[in-house]
Amino acid sequence: QVQLVESGGGLVQAGGSLRLSCAASGRTFSMYAMGWFRQAPGKEREFVAAFSRSGGSTYYADSVKGRFTISRDSVMNTVYLQMNSLKPEDTAVYYCAAARRTTMLSNEYTYWGQGTQVTVSS
Repeated sequence: QVQLVESGGGLVQAGGSLRLSCAASGRTFSMYAMGWFRQAPGKEREFVAAFSRSGGSTYYADSVKGRFTISRDSVMNTVYLQMNSLKPEDTAVYYCAAARRTTMLSNEYTYWGQGTQVTVSS
């Protein structure tokens, strides 16, 4: 089992920034692709950003491209999501996840964190 623990969520005003962190229990980055997803109440889980398994490529949903940045710290085995220029529509529970291959499909991710709430006020 791989354990993923998210942190860094909170309440911010529109236009503000947050950095989410996802701490992994093992040498996750060399064996798994890492991704961020979000889910708002009453809506489907939505892809946000991902690292390829090798860590050489990053991918973003069109809705966050140019505002969000995914990065990693291999020493701390932690992946981050820097969120800038936040909008009320970014409000959701954000989840960190690990997959055996690079993918944007939530069903192909096998390990998930507990989620962290991000609320953006007008």
